[in-house]
Amino acid sequence: MAKSKIDRILSPVHKFIHQEFTSGIILFASVLTAIIWVNSSTPESYHHVWDTIMSVSFGTFVFNQPLHIWINDGLMALFFFVIGLELKREFMAGELSNMKKAALPMMAALGGMLVPALIYFLFNQDSESRTGWGIPMATDIAFALALLSLAGNHIPASVKVFLSALAVADDLGAVLVIAFFYTAQIYLGYLIVAAVFLGLLVLGNVLGIRSTLFYLLVGIAVWTCFLFSGVHATIAGVLVAFTIPARTKIQESEYIEQVTKYTNDFEEAIPLNGPLMTADQHVIIEKIKKLSQDAETPLQKIEYSLHPWVAFVIMPLFALSNSGMIIGSDFFTAIGNPVSIGVAAGLVIGKLAGITFFTWMMVRFKLSDLPEGATWHHIFGVALLAGVGFTMSLFIAGLAFQSEGLIENAKYGILLASVLSGAGGIIYLRRLRVVPAN
Repeated sequence: MAKSKIDRILSPVHKFIHQEFTSGIILFASVLTAIIWVNSSTPESYHHVWDTIMSVSFGTFVFNQPLHIWINDGLMALFFFVIGLELKREFMAGELSNMKKAALPMMAALGGMLVPALIYFLFNQDSESRTGWGIPMATDIAFALALLSLAGNHIPASVKVFLSALAVADDLGAVLVIAFFYTAQIYLGYLIVAAVFLGLLVLGNVLGIRSTLFYLLVGIAVWTCFLFSGVHATIAGVLVAFTIPARTKIQESEYIEQVTKYTNDFEEAIPLNGPLMTADQHVIIEKIKKLSQDAETPLQKIEYSLHPWVAFVIMPLFALSNSGMIIGSDFFTAIGNPVSIGVAAGLVIGKLAGITFFTWMMVRFKLSDLPEGATWHHIFGVALLAGVGFTMSLFIAGLAFQSEGLIENAKYGILLASVLSGAGGIIYLRRLRVVPAN
Protein backbone atom coordinates (compact mmCIF):
# COMPACT_ATOMS: atom_id res chain seq x y z
CA MET A 1 0.00 0.00 0.00
CA ALA A 2 1.43 3.36 -1.03
CA LYS A 3 2.05 5.79 1.81
CA SER A 4 0.72 9.32 1.73
CA LYS A 5 3.10 12.24 2.22
CA ILE A 6 1.98 12.75 5.82
CA ASP A 7 2.49 9.03 6.54
CA ARG A 8 6.03 9.24 5.21
CA ILE A 9 6.68 12.27 7.43
CA LEU A 10 5.18 10.70 10.56
CA SER A 11 6.52 7.17 10.06
CA PRO A 12 9.92 7.84 11.73
CA VAL A 13 8.09 9.50 14.64
CA HIS A 14 5.79 6.49 15.14
CA LYS A 15 8.78 4.15 14.91
CA PHE A 16 10.67 6.16 17.54
CA ILE A 17 7.67 6.27 19.90
CA HIS A 18 7.25 2.49 19.82
CA GLN A 19 10.90 1.72 20.65
CA GLU A 20 11.37 0.13 24.09
CA PHE A 21 13.81 2.77 25.28
CA THR A 22 11.92 5.84 24.02
CA SER A 23 9.87 6.54 27.15
CA GLY A 24 13.02 6.20 29.25
CA ILE A 25 14.80 8.76 27.06
CA ILE A 26 11.89 11.22 27.38
CA LEU A 27 11.82 10.66 31.14
CA PHE A 28 15.58 11.22 31.40
CA ALA A 29 15.28 14.42 29.34
CA SER A 30 12.56 15.68 31.71
CA VAL A 31 14.73 15.01 34.76
CA LEU A 32 17.71 16.73 33.13
CA THR A 33 15.57 19.71 32.14
CA ALA A 34 14.27 20.11 35.70
CA ILE A 35 17.79 20.00 37.18
CA ILE A 36 19.18 22.48 34.62
CA TRP A 37 16.17 24.77 35.10
CA VAL A 38 16.37 24.90 38.89
CA ASN A 39 20.14 25.47 38.73
CA SER A 40 19.84 28.27 36.18
CA SER A 41 20.05 32.00 36.86
CA THR A 42 16.27 32.09 37.49
CA PRO A 43 15.48 29.11 39.73
CA GLU A 44 12.44 30.90 41.17
CA SER A 45 10.70 30.55 37.80
CA TYR A 46 10.76 26.76 38.20
CA HIS A 47 8.90 26.88 41.50
CA HIS A 48 6.61 29.66 40.28
CA VAL A 49 5.31 27.50 37.42
CA TRP A 50 4.42 24.51 39.59
CA ASP A 51 2.92 26.70 42.33
CA THR A 52 0.47 28.28 39.87
CA ILE A 53 -3.06 27.87 41.24
CA MET A 54 -5.57 26.07 39.04
CA SER A 55 -9.28 26.02 39.89
CA VAL A 56 -12.12 23.66 39.04
CA SER A 57 -15.66 24.50 40.13
CA PHE A 58 -18.91 22.55 40.26
CA GLY A 59 -21.69 24.93 41.22
CA THR A 60 -20.78 26.34 44.61
CA PHE A 61 -17.93 23.89 45.08
CA VAL A 62 -14.51 25.24 44.09
CA PHE A 63 -11.30 23.18 44.15
CA ASN A 64 -8.16 25.37 44.16
CA GLN A 65 -4.79 23.63 44.09
CA PRO A 66 -1.28 24.36 42.78
CA LEU A 67 -0.34 22.80 39.44
CA HIS A 68 2.04 20.29 41.02
CA ILE A 69 -0.84 18.96 43.20
CA TRP A 70 -2.98 18.47 40.09
CA ILE A 71 -0.09 16.48 38.61
CA ASN A 72 0.75 14.45 41.73
CA ASP A 73 -2.81 13.69 42.84
CA GLY A 74 -4.66 13.97 39.54
CA LEU A 75 -2.53 12.92 36.58
CA MET A 76 -0.65 10.37 38.68
CA ALA A 77 -3.98 8.73 39.51
CA LEU A 78 -4.21 8.04 35.77
CA PHE A 79 -0.66 6.63 35.92
CA PHE A 80 -1.72 4.28 38.71
CA PHE A 81 -4.87 3.44 36.76
CA VAL A 82 -2.68 2.13 33.93
CA ILE A 83 -0.57 0.25 36.50
CA GLY A 84 -3.80 -1.33 37.75
CA LEU A 85 -4.73 -2.36 34.21
CA GLU A 86 -1.28 -3.91 33.74
CA LEU A 87 -1.59 -5.75 37.05
CA LYS A 88 -5.02 -7.15 36.16
CA ARG A 89 -3.77 -8.24 32.72
CA GLU A 90 -0.70 -9.90 34.23
CA PHE A 91 -2.81 -11.70 36.84
CA MET A 92 -5.26 -12.93 34.21
CA ALA A 93 -2.99 -13.96 31.34
CA GLY A 94 0.57 -12.75 31.91
CA GLU A 95 3.64 -13.67 33.90
CA LEU A 96 1.67 -13.49 37.17
CA SER A 97 -1.25 -15.61 35.97
CA ASN A 98 -0.28 -18.75 37.88
CA MET A 99 1.84 -19.46 40.92
CA LYS A 100 4.57 -21.28 39.03
CA LYS A 101 5.11 -18.35 36.66
CA ALA A 102 4.57 -15.67 39.31
CA ALA A 103 6.59 -17.14 42.18
CA LEU A 104 10.07 -16.11 41.06
CA PRO A 105 9.45 -12.45 40.06
CA MET A 106 7.10 -11.87 43.00
CA MET A 107 9.57 -13.23 45.55
CA ALA A 108 12.38 -11.31 43.85
CA ALA A 109 10.28 -8.16 44.10
CA LEU A 110 9.56 -8.90 47.77
CA GLY A 111 13.27 -9.19 48.48
CA GLY A 112 13.86 -6.02 46.49
CA MET A 113 11.44 -4.20 48.78
CA LEU A 114 12.20 -5.60 52.23
CA VAL A 115 16.00 -5.32 52.16
CA PRO A 116 16.09 -1.69 50.89
CA ALA A 117 13.51 -0.67 53.51
CA LEU A 118 15.59 -2.35 56.23
CA ILE A 119 18.80 -0.66 55.10
CA TYR A 120 17.10 2.74 55.05
CA PHE A 121 15.62 2.18 58.50
CA LEU A 122 19.03 1.29 59.94
CA PHE A 123 20.31 4.73 58.91
CA ASN A 124 17.23 6.63 60.10
CA GLN A 125 15.72 4.65 62.97
CA ASP A 126 16.21 7.34 65.60
CA SER A 127 15.02 10.40 63.68
CA GLU A 128 11.85 11.86 62.18
CA SER A 129 13.05 10.75 58.75
CA ARG A 130 12.39 7.08 59.58
CA THR A 131 9.02 7.40 57.83
CA GLY A 132 10.88 7.42 54.51
CA TRP A 133 11.58 3.67 54.58
CA GLY A 134 9.23 3.18 51.60
CA ILE A 135 11.27 5.41 49.27
CA PRO A 136 13.98 2.87 48.25
CA MET A 137 11.43 0.06 47.83
CA ALA A 138 10.30 1.15 44.36
CA THR A 139 11.62 0.36 40.87
CA ASP A 140 10.98 2.68 37.93
CA ILE A 141 9.80 0.23 35.25
CA ALA A 142 10.17 2.71 32.37
CA PHE A 143 13.76 3.59 33.23
CA ALA A 144 14.74 0.00 34.05
CA LEU A 145 13.37 -1.48 30.81
CA ALA A 146 14.84 1.36 28.75
CA LEU A 147 18.27 0.76 30.26
CA LEU A 148 17.95 -3.00 29.75
CA SER A 149 17.20 -2.43 26.06
CA LEU A 150 20.41 -0.40 25.84
CA ALA A 151 22.43 -3.24 27.37
CA GLY A 152 22.58 -5.13 24.06
CA ASN A 153 20.80 -7.70 21.89
CA HIS A 154 22.58 -10.61 23.56
CA ILE A 155 20.28 -10.39 26.60
CA PRO A 156 17.72 -13.26 26.44
CA ALA A 157 14.10 -12.23 25.96
CA SER A 158 13.22 -14.17 29.12
CA VAL A 159 15.36 -11.76 31.15
CA LYS A 160 13.33 -8.79 29.88
CA VAL A 161 10.13 -10.67 30.76
CA PHE A 162 11.53 -11.38 34.24
CA LEU A 163 12.39 -7.71 34.81
CA SER A 164 8.94 -6.64 33.55
CA ALA A 165 7.15 -9.10 35.85
CA LEU A 166 9.39 -8.10 38.76
CA ALA A 167 8.68 -4.41 38.18
CA VAL A 168 4.91 -5.04 37.92
CA ALA A 169 5.00 -7.01 41.20
CA ASP A 170 7.07 -4.18 42.67
CA ASP A 171 4.39 -1.70 41.57
CA LEU A 172 1.77 -3.80 43.37
CA GLY A 173 3.89 -3.68 46.52
CA ALA A 174 4.30 0.09 46.20
CA VAL A 175 0.54 0.55 45.85
CA LEU A 176 -0.05 -1.50 49.02
CA VAL A 177 2.62 0.46 50.91
CA ILE A 178 1.02 3.76 49.89
CA ALA A 179 -2.46 2.51 50.83
CA PHE A 180 -1.57 1.14 54.27
CA PHE A 181 1.37 3.23 55.45
CA TYR A 182 1.23 6.61 53.71
CA THR A 183 -2.40 7.47 54.28
CA ALA A 184 -3.44 10.58 56.21
CA GLN A 185 -6.47 10.91 58.49
CA ILE A 186 -9.32 8.81 57.10
CA TYR A 187 -12.83 10.20 56.61
CA LEU A 188 -15.05 7.14 56.55
CA GLY A 189 -18.05 8.84 54.92
CA TYR A 190 -16.16 9.54 51.69
CA LEU A 191 -14.82 5.98 51.61
CA ILE A 192 -18.36 4.59 51.95
CA VAL A 193 -19.51 6.69 48.99
CA ALA A 194 -16.42 5.58 47.04
CA ALA A 195 -17.28 1.95 47.84
CA VAL A 196 -20.80 2.50 46.46
CA PHE A 197 -19.39 3.86 43.20
CA LEU A 198 -16.89 0.97 43.00
CA GLY A 199 -19.80 -1.42 43.53
CA LEU A 200 -21.57 0.27 40.62
CA LEU A 201 -18.49 -0.32 38.43
CA VAL A 202 -18.36 -3.98 39.45
CA LEU A 203 -22.08 -4.32 38.69
CA GLY A 204 -21.52 -2.73 35.28
CA ASN A 205 -18.79 -5.27 34.58
CA VAL A 206 -21.06 -8.16 35.61
CA LEU A 207 -23.94 -6.84 33.48
CA GLY A 208 -21.65 -6.57 30.46
CA ILE A 209 -21.38 -2.78 30.17
CA ARG A 210 -18.38 -2.07 27.95
CA SER A 211 -18.76 1.69 27.49
CA THR A 212 -15.52 3.55 28.23
CA LEU A 213 -17.56 6.66 29.09
CA PHE A 214 -19.43 4.80 31.86
CA TYR A 215 -16.20 3.68 33.56
CA LEU A 216 -14.65 7.11 33.05
CA LEU A 217 -17.46 9.07 34.70
CA VAL A 218 -17.97 6.70 37.61
CA GLY A 219 -14.18 6.37 37.97
CA ILE A 220 -13.86 10.15 38.33
CA ALA A 221 -16.48 10.00 41.09
CA VAL A 222 -14.42 7.33 42.89
CA TRP A 223 -11.25 9.44 42.53
CA THR A 224 -13.03 12.51 43.93
CA CYS A 225 -14.24 10.57 46.98
CA PHE A 226 -10.73 9.23 47.63
CA LEU A 227 -9.30 12.74 47.23
CA PHE A 228 -11.33 13.92 50.24
CA SER A 229 -11.20 10.66 52.22
CA GLY A 230 -7.60 10.91 53.40
CA VAL A 231 -6.55 7.80 51.45
CA HIS A 232 -4.26 8.91 48.63
CA ALA A 233 -6.28 9.51 45.47
CA THR A 234 -3.93 7.43 43.30
CA ILE A 235 -5.22 4.27 45.02
CA ALA A 236 -8.56 5.00 43.36
CA GLY A 237 -6.86 4.56 39.99
CA VAL A 238 -5.78 1.01 40.81
CA LEU A 239 -9.16 0.01 42.28
CA VAL A 240 -11.08 1.38 39.29
CA ALA A 241 -8.72 -0.44 36.92
CA PHE A 242 -9.62 -3.79 38.49
CA THR A 243 -13.30 -3.22 37.63
CA ILE A 244 -12.65 -2.78 33.88
CA PRO A 245 -13.96 -5.75 31.82
CA ALA A 246 -11.17 -8.00 30.59
CA ARG A 247 -13.05 -10.49 28.43
CA THR A 248 -14.10 -10.39 24.80
CA LYS A 249 -17.72 -10.64 23.63
CA ILE A 250 -16.86 -13.27 21.00
CA GLN A 251 -14.42 -16.16 20.86
CA GLU A 252 -11.30 -16.03 18.71
CA SER A 253 -12.54 -18.82 16.40
CA GLU A 254 -15.85 -17.02 15.81
CA TYR A 255 -14.00 -13.78 15.07
CA ILE A 256 -11.78 -15.46 12.47
CA GLU A 257 -14.78 -17.14 10.85
CA GLN A 258 -16.82 -13.93 10.66
CA VAL A 259 -13.92 -11.76 9.43
CA THR A 260 -13.19 -14.31 6.70
CA LYS A 261 -16.84 -14.24 5.62
CA TYR A 262 -16.96 -10.44 5.56
CA THR A 263 -13.67 -10.27 3.66
CA ASN A 264 -15.02 -12.61 1.01
CA ASP A 265 -18.23 -10.58 0.79
CA PHE A 266 -16.19 -7.40 0.36
CA GLU A 267 -14.10 -8.99 -2.37
CA GLU A 268 -17.21 -10.17 -4.22
CA ALA A 269 -18.91 -6.77 -4.07
CA ILE A 270 -18.76 -4.94 -7.40
CA PRO A 271 -16.52 -1.88 -6.89
CA LEU A 272 -17.14 1.58 -8.29
CA ASN A 273 -14.85 3.11 -10.85
CA GLY A 274 -12.82 5.52 -8.77
CA PRO A 275 -11.56 5.93 -5.18
CA LEU A 276 -14.98 5.57 -3.51
CA MET A 277 -16.51 2.28 -2.37
CA THR A 278 -20.05 1.06 -2.86
CA ALA A 279 -22.73 1.25 -0.17
CA ASP A 280 -22.51 -2.53 0.28
CA GLN A 281 -18.74 -2.35 0.79
CA HIS A 282 -19.18 0.42 3.36
CA VAL A 283 -21.71 -1.69 5.30
CA ILE A 284 -19.31 -4.64 5.29
CA ILE A 285 -16.47 -2.47 6.65
CA GLU A 286 -18.75 -1.21 9.44
CA LYS A 287 -19.61 -4.82 10.32
CA ILE A 288 -15.90 -5.66 10.49
CA LYS A 289 -15.33 -2.64 12.79
CA LYS A 290 -18.14 -3.77 15.11
CA LEU A 291 -16.84 -7.33 15.08
CA SER A 292 -13.32 -6.12 15.92
CA GLN A 293 -14.65 -4.08 18.84
CA ASP A 294 -16.38 -7.20 20.18
CA ALA A 295 -13.11 -9.11 19.86
CA GLU A 296 -11.25 -6.51 21.95
CA THR A 297 -11.29 -6.40 25.73
CA PRO A 298 -12.10 -2.96 27.18
CA LEU A 299 -9.12 -3.42 29.52
CA GLN A 300 -6.55 -3.82 26.74
CA LYS A 301 -8.18 -1.18 24.54
CA ILE A 302 -8.05 1.40 27.34
CA GLU A 303 -4.53 0.37 28.37
CA TYR A 304 -3.15 0.70 24.85
CA SER A 305 -4.86 4.05 24.29
CA LEU A 306 -3.64 5.52 27.60
CA HIS A 307 -0.12 4.12 27.56
CA PRO A 308 1.33 6.79 25.21
CA TRP A 309 -0.26 9.56 27.32
CA VAL A 310 1.21 8.10 30.50
CA ALA A 311 4.64 7.42 28.98
CA PHE A 312 5.04 10.67 27.06
CA VAL A 313 2.97 13.21 28.98
CA ILE A 314 2.13 12.24 32.56
CA MET A 315 5.42 10.68 33.67
CA PRO A 316 7.60 13.35 32.02
CA LEU A 317 5.40 16.07 33.58
CA PHE A 318 5.72 14.43 36.98
CA ALA A 319 9.49 14.11 36.59
CA LEU A 320 9.77 17.71 35.39
CA SER A 321 7.75 19.06 38.32
CA ASN A 322 9.37 16.92 41.02
CA SER A 323 13.02 16.48 39.98
CA GLY A 324 14.20 20.04 40.52
CA MET A 325 17.12 19.95 42.96
CA ILE A 326 20.06 22.22 43.55
CA ILE A 327 23.31 20.60 42.38
CA GLY A 328 26.06 22.79 43.76
CA SER A 329 29.77 22.33 44.28
CA ASP A 330 28.95 20.93 47.71
CA PHE A 331 26.71 18.17 46.29
CA PHE A 332 28.74 15.30 47.72
CA THR A 333 28.83 17.07 51.07
CA ALA A 334 25.08 17.69 50.92
CA ILE A 335 24.32 13.98 50.46
CA GLY A 336 26.16 13.08 53.65
CA ASN A 337 22.93 12.87 55.64
CA PRO A 338 20.99 9.80 56.85
CA VAL A 339 18.13 10.27 54.36
CA SER A 340 20.30 10.55 51.24
CA ILE A 341 22.60 7.74 52.37
CA GLY A 342 19.71 5.51 53.41
CA VAL A 343 17.87 6.01 50.11
CA ALA A 344 21.00 5.55 47.96
CA ALA A 345 22.24 2.51 49.89
CA GLY A 346 18.75 1.03 49.93
CA LEU A 347 18.31 1.34 46.18
CA VAL A 348 21.81 0.35 45.08
CA ILE A 349 22.83 -2.24 47.69
CA GLY A 350 19.39 -3.24 48.99
CA LYS A 351 17.82 -3.91 45.60
CA LEU A 352 20.89 -5.83 44.43
CA ALA A 353 21.12 -7.95 47.58
CA GLY A 354 17.38 -8.47 48.08
CA ILE A 355 16.51 -9.49 44.52
CA THR A 356 19.57 -11.70 44.08
CA PHE A 357 19.23 -13.44 47.45
CA PHE A 358 15.49 -14.08 47.25
CA THR A 359 15.88 -15.38 43.69
CA TRP A 360 18.72 -17.66 44.84
CA MET A 361 16.57 -18.97 47.70
CA MET A 362 13.72 -19.83 45.32
CA VAL A 363 16.06 -21.71 42.97
CA ARG A 364 18.12 -23.30 45.76
CA PHE A 365 15.06 -24.89 47.36
CA LYS A 366 13.66 -25.87 43.94
CA LEU A 367 10.59 -23.69 44.32
CA SER A 368 11.26 -22.14 40.92
CA ASP A 369 13.74 -22.12 38.04
CA LEU A 370 15.72 -19.32 36.46
CA PRO A 371 14.12 -17.84 33.34
CA GLU A 372 14.91 -19.87 30.23
CA GLY A 373 18.34 -18.98 28.85
CA ALA A 374 19.16 -16.75 31.82
CA THR A 375 22.16 -17.12 34.12
CA TRP A 376 23.01 -15.71 37.51
CA HIS A 377 24.96 -12.99 35.74
CA HIS A 378 21.73 -11.81 34.11
CA ILE A 379 19.89 -11.86 37.45
CA PHE A 380 22.70 -9.83 39.01
CA GLY A 381 22.50 -7.27 36.19
CA VAL A 382 18.72 -7.01 36.46
CA ALA A 383 19.02 -6.54 40.23
CA LEU A 384 21.42 -3.67 39.57
CA LEU A 385 19.00 -2.00 37.13
CA ALA A 386 16.14 -2.40 39.63
CA GLY A 387 17.95 0.15 41.80
CA VAL A 388 16.71 2.84 39.42
CA GLY A 389 13.64 3.83 41.39
CA PHE A 390 13.27 7.34 40.08
CA THR A 391 9.60 8.12 39.39
CA MET A 392 8.03 5.91 42.07
CA SER A 393 10.69 6.82 44.65
CA LEU A 394 10.08 10.53 44.08
CA PHE A 395 6.35 9.97 44.41
CA ILE A 396 6.67 8.09 47.72
CA ALA A 397 9.14 10.71 49.03
CA GLY A 398 6.43 13.35 48.57
CA LEU A 399 4.06 11.22 50.66
CA ALA A 400 6.58 10.22 53.33
CA PHE A 401 7.84 13.68 54.25
CA GLN A 402 6.23 17.04 54.96
CA SER A 403 9.57 18.85 55.29
CA GLU A 404 10.99 20.28 52.05
CA GLY A 405 14.47 19.69 53.44
CA LEU A 406 13.86 15.96 53.90
CA ILE A 407 12.28 15.70 50.45
CA GLU A 408 15.33 17.43 48.95
CA ASN A 409 17.66 15.01 50.76
CA ALA A 410 15.60 12.09 49.45
CA LYS A 411 15.90 13.48 45.90
CA TYR A 412 19.70 13.58 46.26
CA GLY A 413 19.76 9.92 47.29
CA ILE A 414 17.38 8.92 44.48
CA LEU A 415 19.46 10.74 41.86
CA LEU A 416 22.74 9.26 43.07
CA ALA A 417 21.31 5.74 43.29
CA SER A 418 19.68 5.94 39.86
CA VAL A 419 22.93 7.04 38.23
CA LEU A 420 24.99 4.35 39.99
CA SER A 421 22.47 1.54 39.44
CA GLY A 422 21.69 2.51 35.86
CA ALA A 423 25.30 2.92 34.77
CA GLY A 424 26.43 -0.14 36.73
CA GLY A 425 23.66 -2.32 35.27
CA ILE A 426 24.32 -1.30 31.68
CA ILE A 427 28.11 -1.71 31.97
CA TYR A 428 27.78 -5.11 33.66
CA LEU A 429 25.22 -6.49 31.21
CA ARG A 430 27.00 -5.17 28.13
CA ARG A 431 30.16 -6.97 29.17
CA LEU A 432 28.35 -10.29 29.34
CA ARG A 433 28.73 -12.75 26.54
CA VAL A 434 27.68 -16.36 26.39
CA VAL A 435 28.14 -17.64 29.91
CA PRO A 436 28.06 -21.40 30.62
CA ALA A 437 24.76 -22.55 32.10
CA ASN A 438 24.62 -23.44 35.78
